[in-house]
Amino acid sequence: MPVDRILIVDDEEAIREIVSSMLTAAHYKCSQAGSGLQALALLESGEEFELVLSDLMMADLDGIGLLERTKERFPDLPVVMVTAVHDISVALAAIRNGAYDYLLKPFEREQLLATVRRALENRRLKLENRAYQTNLESLVTAKTEQLRKAIGTLERSYDITLEALGDALDLKDAETEGHSKRVTAFTIAIARAIGLSSDQIRVIARGAFLHDIGKMAIPDAILRKPGALNPDEVAIMREHCYRGYQMLRKIPFLAEAAEIVYSHQERFDGTGYPRGLKGEGIPLGSRLFSVADTLDAITSNRPYRPAQTLEAAIEEIQKWSGRQFDPEVVKVFVSMPKNIWDDLRKEIDAQIYRFAYSASANKLS
Repeated sequence: MPVDRILIVDDEEAIREIVSSMLTAAHYKCSQAGSGLQALALLESGEEFELVLSDLMMADLDGIGLLERTKERFPDLPVVMVTAVHDISVALAAIRNGAYDYLLKPFEREQLLATVRRALENRRLKLENRAYQTNLESLVTAKTEQLRKAIGTLERSYDITLEALGDALDLKDAETEGHSKRVTAFTIAIARAIGLSSDQIRVIARGAFLHDIGKMAIPDAILRKPGALNPDEVAIMREHCYRGYQMLRKIPFLAEAAEIVYSHQERFDGTGYPRGLKGEGIPLGSRLFSVADTLDAITSNRPYRPAQTLEAAIEEIQKWSGRQFDPEVVKVFVSMPKNIWDDLRKEIDAQIYRFAYSASANKLS
Protein backbone atom coordinates (compact mmCIF):
# COMPACT_ATOMS: atom_id res chain seq x y z
CA MET A 1 0.00 0.00 0.00
CA PRO A 2 1.46 3.42 -0.95
CA VAL A 3 2.67 5.59 1.93
CA ASP A 4 1.40 9.18 2.04
CA ARG A 5 4.22 11.71 1.80
CA ILE A 6 4.07 14.86 3.93
CA LEU A 7 6.24 17.97 3.70
CA ILE A 8 6.82 19.68 7.05
CA VAL A 9 7.77 23.37 6.79
CA ASP A 10 8.98 25.30 9.85
CA ASP A 11 11.95 27.56 10.57
CA GLU A 12 12.46 25.85 13.95
CA GLU A 13 14.26 22.53 13.56
CA ALA A 14 13.06 21.21 16.92
CA ILE A 15 9.43 21.60 15.93
CA ARG A 16 10.08 19.97 12.56
CA GLU A 17 11.69 16.98 14.28
CA ILE A 18 8.85 16.55 16.77
CA VAL A 19 6.15 16.71 14.08
CA SER A 20 8.15 14.40 11.80
CA SER A 21 8.60 11.89 14.64
CA MET A 22 4.85 11.83 15.36
CA LEU A 23 3.93 11.33 11.73
CA THR A 24 6.66 8.77 11.00
CA ALA A 25 5.42 6.70 13.95
CA ALA A 26 1.98 6.77 12.29
CA HIS A 27 3.55 5.33 9.10
CA TYR A 28 3.74 8.53 7.04
CA LYS A 29 6.82 9.41 5.04
CA CYS A 30 8.11 12.86 5.97
CA SER A 31 10.41 15.45 4.41
CA GLN A 32 11.46 18.73 6.03
CA ALA A 33 12.05 22.28 4.86
CA GLY A 34 13.43 25.10 7.06
CA SER A 35 11.74 27.90 5.11
CA GLY A 36 9.03 28.66 2.61
CA LEU A 37 11.62 29.02 -0.15
CA GLN A 38 13.16 25.62 0.65
CA ALA A 39 9.71 24.06 0.59
CA LEU A 40 8.95 25.65 -2.75
CA ALA A 41 12.24 24.39 -4.16
CA LEU A 42 11.42 20.86 -2.98
CA LEU A 43 7.96 21.00 -4.54
CA GLU A 44 9.28 22.32 -7.83
CA SER A 45 12.07 19.73 -7.95
CA GLY A 46 9.53 17.10 -8.95
CA GLU A 47 9.34 15.35 -5.60
CA GLU A 48 5.71 14.48 -4.93
CA PHE A 49 3.77 15.05 -1.72
CA GLU A 50 0.22 14.39 -0.62
CA LEU A 51 0.15 17.10 2.09
CA VAL A 52 2.04 20.19 3.28
CA LEU A 53 2.16 21.16 6.98
CA SER A 54 3.45 24.73 7.12
CA ASP A 55 4.19 27.17 9.91
CA LEU A 56 2.50 30.52 9.41
CA MET A 57 5.26 32.88 10.56
CA MET A 58 8.61 32.39 8.76
CA ALA A 59 11.31 34.83 7.77
CA ASP A 60 12.02 34.67 4.03
CA LEU A 61 8.69 33.35 2.67
CA ASP A 62 5.91 33.01 5.22
CA GLY A 63 3.15 30.44 5.26
CA ILE A 64 0.70 32.72 3.38
CA GLY A 65 3.21 33.27 0.57
CA LEU A 66 3.95 29.56 0.37
CA LEU A 67 0.22 28.80 0.32
CA GLU A 68 -0.39 31.20 -2.58
CA ARG A 69 2.42 29.76 -4.69
CA THR A 70 1.51 26.18 -3.83
CA LYS A 71 -2.15 26.64 -4.81
CA GLU A 72 -1.08 28.29 -8.04
CA ARG A 73 1.37 25.54 -9.04
CA PHE A 74 -0.10 22.49 -7.27
CA PRO A 75 -3.85 23.08 -6.80
CA ASP A 76 -4.55 19.51 -5.67
CA LEU A 77 -2.01 19.61 -2.82
CA PRO A 78 -3.71 20.34 0.53
CA VAL A 79 -1.98 22.74 2.92
CA VAL A 80 -2.53 22.77 6.70
CA MET A 81 -1.32 25.90 8.49
CA VAL A 82 0.35 25.63 11.90
CA THR A 83 0.05 28.78 13.99
CA ALA A 84 0.09 30.26 17.48
CA VAL A 85 -3.10 31.40 19.19
CA HIS A 86 -2.45 35.10 18.56
CA ASP A 87 -2.27 34.39 14.75
CA ILE A 88 -5.77 32.89 14.57
CA SER A 89 -7.25 35.65 12.37
CA VAL A 90 -4.39 35.21 9.90
CA ALA A 91 -4.93 31.44 9.90
CA LEU A 92 -8.63 31.91 9.13
CA ALA A 93 -7.72 34.24 6.28
CA ALA A 94 -5.38 31.52 4.98
CA ILE A 95 -8.29 29.05 4.93
CA ARG A 96 -10.33 31.53 2.91
CA ASN A 97 -7.40 31.63 0.47
CA GLY A 98 -7.29 27.88 0.02
CA ALA A 99 -5.68 26.26 3.08
CA TYR A 100 -7.45 23.05 4.08
CA ASP A 101 -7.25 23.59 7.87
CA TYR A 102 -5.09 24.95 10.67
CA LEU A 103 -3.48 23.63 13.85
CA LEU A 104 -2.94 25.76 16.94
CA LYS A 105 0.38 25.47 18.79
CA PRO A 106 0.90 23.66 21.02
CA PHE A 107 -1.02 20.66 19.71
CA GLU A 108 -1.22 17.06 20.84
CA ARG A 109 -0.32 14.01 18.75
CA GLU A 110 -3.96 12.95 18.25
CA GLN A 111 -4.94 16.43 17.08
CA LEU A 112 -2.14 16.34 14.52
CA LEU A 113 -3.00 12.86 13.24
CA ALA A 114 -6.73 13.60 13.04
CA THR A 115 -6.13 16.77 11.01
CA VAL A 116 -3.69 14.98 8.71
CA ARG A 117 -6.12 12.09 8.13
CA ARG A 118 -8.96 14.48 7.30
CA ALA A 119 -6.78 16.45 4.88
CA LEU A 120 -5.55 13.33 3.11
CA GLU A 121 -9.04 11.85 2.93
CA ASN A 122 -10.37 15.10 1.47
CA ARG A 123 -7.63 15.04 -1.17
CA ARG A 124 -8.35 11.41 -2.00
CA LEU A 125 -12.08 12.06 -2.42
CA LYS A 126 -11.45 15.08 -4.64
CA LEU A 127 -9.09 13.10 -6.88
CA GLU A 128 -11.48 10.14 -7.02
CA ASN A 129 -14.36 12.47 -7.90
CA ARG A 130 -12.31 14.07 -10.65
CA ALA A 131 -11.29 10.67 -12.00
CA TYR A 132 -14.93 9.62 -11.88
CA GLN A 133 -15.97 12.75 -13.77
CA THR A 134 -13.23 12.22 -16.33
CA ASN A 135 -14.18 8.56 -16.77
CA LEU A 136 -17.83 9.51 -16.98
CA GLU A 137 -17.09 12.11 -19.66
CA SER A 138 -15.00 9.57 -21.56
CA LEU A 139 -17.78 7.01 -21.22
CA VAL A 140 -20.39 9.50 -22.41
CA THR A 141 -18.16 10.49 -25.33
CA ALA A 142 -17.62 6.82 -26.25
CA LYS A 143 -21.32 6.01 -25.93
CA THR A 144 -22.23 9.10 -27.95
CA GLU A 145 -19.84 8.01 -30.69
CA GLN A 146 -21.28 4.47 -30.61
CA LEU A 147 -24.78 5.93 -30.85
CA ARG A 148 -23.73 8.22 -33.71
CA LYS A 149 -22.29 5.27 -35.61
CA ALA A 150 -25.36 3.16 -34.87
CA ILE A 151 -27.66 5.92 -36.08
CA GLY A 152 -25.49 6.37 -39.17
CA THR A 153 -25.66 2.64 -39.91
CA LEU A 154 -29.41 2.65 -39.32
CA GLU A 155 -29.90 5.66 -41.58
CA ARG A 156 -27.82 4.02 -44.31
CA SER A 157 -29.98 0.91 -44.07
CA TYR A 158 -33.07 3.13 -44.23
CA ASP A 159 -31.70 4.88 -47.31
CA ILE A 160 -31.08 1.52 -48.99
CA THR A 161 -34.69 0.61 -48.22
CA LEU A 162 -35.87 3.95 -49.58
CA GLU A 163 -33.88 3.42 -52.76
CA ALA A 164 -35.56 0.06 -53.19
CA LEU A 165 -38.94 1.76 -52.78
CA GLY A 166 -37.95 4.33 -55.39
CA ASP A 167 -36.91 1.58 -57.78
CA ALA A 168 -40.23 -0.18 -57.16
CA LEU A 169 -42.08 3.03 -57.99
CA ASP A 170 -40.07 3.43 -61.20
CA LEU A 171 -41.12 -0.07 -62.20
CA LYS A 172 -44.75 0.77 -61.47
CA ASP A 173 -44.51 4.03 -63.42
CA ALA A 174 -42.08 3.04 -66.18
CA GLU A 175 -42.53 6.36 -67.98
CA THR A 176 -40.40 8.07 -65.36
CA GLU A 177 -37.60 5.51 -64.93
CA GLY A 178 -34.70 7.17 -63.12
CA HIS A 179 -36.75 10.31 -62.51
CA SER A 180 -36.58 10.05 -58.70
CA LYS A 181 -32.78 9.70 -58.74
CA ARG A 182 -32.28 12.53 -61.23
CA VAL A 183 -34.60 14.98 -59.53
CA THR A 184 -32.94 14.19 -56.20
CA ALA A 185 -29.50 14.89 -57.64
CA PHE A 186 -30.75 18.15 -59.18
CA THR A 187 -32.39 19.23 -55.91
CA ILE A 188 -29.22 18.49 -53.93
CA ALA A 189 -27.17 20.57 -56.38
CA ILE A 190 -29.47 23.58 -55.94
CA ALA A 191 -29.53 23.14 -52.14
CA ARG A 192 -25.72 23.16 -52.07
CA ALA A 193 -25.61 26.27 -54.26
CA ILE A 194 -27.94 28.03 -51.81
CA GLY A 195 -25.57 27.06 -48.98
CA LEU A 196 -27.76 24.76 -46.89
CA SER A 197 -26.21 22.55 -44.21
CA SER A 198 -25.56 18.85 -44.80
CA ASP A 199 -28.35 17.95 -42.34
CA GLN A 200 -30.85 20.14 -44.21
CA ILE A 201 -29.74 18.71 -47.55
CA ARG A 202 -30.14 15.16 -46.23
CA VAL A 203 -33.78 15.82 -45.30
CA ILE A 204 -34.53 17.58 -48.58
CA ALA A 205 -32.89 14.79 -50.59
CA ARG A 206 -35.11 12.19 -48.94
CA GLY A 207 -38.19 14.28 -49.60
CA ALA A 208 -37.19 14.76 -53.24
CA PHE A 209 -36.45 11.08 -53.75
CA LEU A 210 -39.75 10.00 -52.20
CA HIS A 211 -41.90 12.78 -53.66
CA ASP A 212 -44.03 10.40 -55.73
CA ILE A 213 -44.13 7.53 -53.22
CA GLY A 214 -47.88 8.10 -52.81
CA LYS A 215 -48.37 6.88 -56.38
CA MET A 216 -47.85 3.37 -55.01
CA ALA A 217 -51.46 3.73 -53.79
CA ILE A 218 -52.83 4.97 -57.13
CA PRO A 219 -54.52 2.30 -59.30
CA ASP A 220 -52.42 1.17 -62.29
CA ALA A 221 -55.34 1.89 -64.63
CA ILE A 222 -55.00 5.59 -63.78
CA LEU A 223 -51.26 5.73 -63.31
CA ARG A 224 -50.52 4.05 -66.66
CA LYS A 225 -53.45 5.42 -68.66
CA PRO A 226 -52.06 6.39 -72.10
CA GLY A 227 -54.55 9.18 -72.74
CA ALA A 228 -55.75 12.19 -70.80
CA LEU A 229 -57.30 11.63 -67.38
CA ASN A 230 -60.92 12.55 -66.77
CA PRO A 231 -61.77 14.89 -63.83
CA ASP A 232 -62.42 12.01 -61.42
CA GLU A 233 -59.15 10.36 -62.36
CA VAL A 234 -57.29 13.67 -61.95
CA ALA A 235 -58.74 13.99 -58.44
CA ILE A 236 -57.54 10.47 -57.57
CA MET A 237 -54.10 11.14 -59.05
CA ARG A 238 -53.78 14.30 -56.97
CA GLU A 239 -54.28 12.25 -53.82
CA HIS A 240 -50.74 10.89 -54.17
CA CYS A 241 -49.30 13.89 -52.29
CA TYR A 242 -51.39 13.22 -49.19
CA ARG A 243 -51.07 9.45 -49.47
CA GLY A 244 -47.29 9.74 -49.61
CA TYR A 245 -47.36 12.06 -46.60
CA GLN A 246 -49.46 9.55 -44.68
CA MET A 247 -47.01 6.76 -45.52
CA LEU A 248 -43.97 8.66 -44.26
CA ARG A 249 -45.06 10.97 -41.45
CA LYS A 250 -45.12 8.24 -38.78
CA ILE A 251 -41.52 7.25 -39.50
CA PRO A 252 -39.45 9.48 -37.15
CA PHE A 253 -36.46 10.08 -39.42
CA LEU A 254 -38.76 10.83 -42.39
CA ALA A 255 -41.13 13.22 -40.60
CA GLU A 256 -39.54 16.35 -42.13
CA ALA A 257 -39.18 14.70 -45.53
CA ALA A 258 -42.89 13.82 -45.36
CA GLU A 259 -43.72 17.55 -45.37
CA ILE A 260 -41.84 17.93 -48.67
CA VAL A 261 -43.73 14.97 -50.13
CA TYR A 262 -47.02 16.55 -48.99
CA SER A 263 -46.28 19.93 -50.61
CA HIS A 264 -44.24 19.08 -53.71
CA GLN A 265 -47.10 20.06 -56.03
CA GLU A 266 -47.74 23.45 -54.42
CA ARG A 267 -47.03 26.61 -56.44
CA PHE A 268 -45.39 29.79 -55.25
CA ASP A 269 -48.47 31.88 -56.12
CA GLY A 270 -50.80 29.58 -54.17
CA THR A 271 -52.48 27.89 -57.15
CA GLY A 272 -51.00 24.45 -56.48
CA TYR A 273 -52.40 21.49 -54.58
CA PRO A 274 -53.38 19.81 -52.26
CA ARG A 275 -53.48 22.71 -49.74
CA GLY A 276 -52.95 25.82 -51.87
CA LEU A 277 -49.86 26.87 -49.91
CA LYS A 278 -48.23 30.10 -50.99
CA GLY A 279 -44.75 31.69 -50.99
CA GLU A 280 -42.59 30.84 -47.98
CA GLY A 281 -45.51 28.92 -46.52
CA ILE A 282 -44.28 26.13 -48.82
CA PRO A 283 -41.34 24.20 -47.28
CA LEU A 284 -38.01 25.29 -48.78
CA GLY A 285 -37.26 21.71 -49.86
CA SER A 286 -40.46 21.68 -51.93
CA ARG A 287 -39.57 25.00 -53.56
CA LEU A 288 -36.15 23.62 -54.53
CA PHE A 289 -37.70 20.38 -55.73
CA SER A 290 -40.21 22.20 -57.91
CA VAL A 291 -37.44 23.71 -60.05
CA ALA A 292 -35.49 20.43 -60.19
CA ASP A 293 -38.61 18.45 -61.09
CA THR A 294 -39.51 20.80 -63.96
CA LEU A 295 -35.93 20.73 -65.24
CA ASP A 296 -35.98 16.93 -65.38
CA ALA A 297 -39.45 16.79 -66.92
CA ILE A 298 -38.54 19.17 -69.77
CA THR A 299 -35.15 17.60 -70.53
CA SER A 300 -36.41 13.98 -70.46
CA ASN A 301 -38.14 11.98 -73.20
CA ARG A 302 -41.88 11.52 -72.83
CA PRO A 303 -44.24 9.36 -74.91
CA TYR A 304 -45.97 12.52 -76.11
CA ARG A 305 -42.78 14.51 -76.95
CA PRO A 306 -38.98 14.16 -77.15
CA ALA A 307 -36.64 15.68 -74.58
CA GLN A 308 -36.11 19.41 -74.96
CA THR A 309 -32.88 21.36 -74.53
CA LEU A 310 -31.49 22.72 -71.26
CA GLU A 311 -31.89 26.24 -72.67
CA ALA A 312 -35.59 25.58 -73.22
CA ALA A 313 -35.95 24.32 -69.66
CA ILE A 314 -34.17 27.38 -68.22
CA GLU A 315 -36.35 29.70 -70.30
CA GLU A 316 -39.54 27.97 -69.12
CA ILE A 317 -38.50 28.06 -65.47
CA GLN A 318 -37.64 31.77 -65.70
CA LYS A 319 -40.99 32.41 -67.41
CA TRP A 320 -42.85 30.92 -64.44
CA SER A 321 -40.68 32.54 -61.75
CA GLY A 322 -42.91 34.11 -59.10
CA ARG A 323 -45.89 32.03 -60.19
CA GLN A 324 -44.95 28.36 -60.10
CA PHE A 325 -41.44 28.86 -58.72
CA ASP A 326 -39.76 30.78 -55.90
CA PRO A 327 -37.94 33.70 -57.61
CA GLU A 328 -34.95 33.44 -55.25
CA VAL A 329 -34.54 29.74 -56.02
CA VAL A 330 -34.79 30.50 -59.73
CA LYS A 331 -32.02 33.11 -59.43
CA VAL A 332 -29.70 30.57 -57.84
CA PHE A 333 -30.63 27.93 -60.41
CA VAL A 334 -29.94 30.24 -63.36
CA SER A 335 -26.57 31.28 -61.89
CA MET A 336 -25.30 27.71 -61.62
CA PRO A 337 -22.85 26.25 -64.21
CA LYS A 338 -24.86 24.86 -67.14
CA ASN A 339 -22.77 21.70 -67.49
CA ILE A 340 -23.70 20.45 -64.02
CA TRP A 341 -27.15 19.24 -65.13
CA ASP A 342 -25.92 17.12 -68.05
CA ASP A 343 -23.11 15.72 -65.90
CA LEU A 344 -25.57 14.69 -63.18
CA ARG A 345 -27.95 13.14 -65.73
CA LYS A 346 -25.13 11.08 -67.27
CA GLU A 347 -23.99 9.92 -63.82
CA ILE A 348 -27.52 8.82 -62.82
CA ASP A 349 -28.13 7.11 -66.17
CA ALA A 350 -24.82 5.25 -65.80
CA GLN A 351 -25.89 4.02 -62.36
CA ILE A 352 -29.21 2.79 -63.75
CA TYR A 353 -27.41 1.01 -66.61
CA ARG A 354 -24.97 -0.69 -64.22
CA PHE A 355 -27.85 -1.83 -62.01
CA ALA A 356 -29.80 -3.20 -64.98
CA TYR A 357 -26.72 -4.95 -66.37
CA SER A 358 -25.94 -6.49 -62.97
CA ALA A 359 -29.53 -7.67 -62.57
CA SER A 360 -29.47 -9.27 -66.05
CA ALA A 361 -26.14 -10.97 -65.37
CA ASN A 362 -27.46 -12.39 -62.10
CA LYS A 363 -30.48 -13.87 -63.90
CA LEU A 364 -28.24 -15.56 -66.48
CA SER A 365 -25.81 -16.97 -63.90
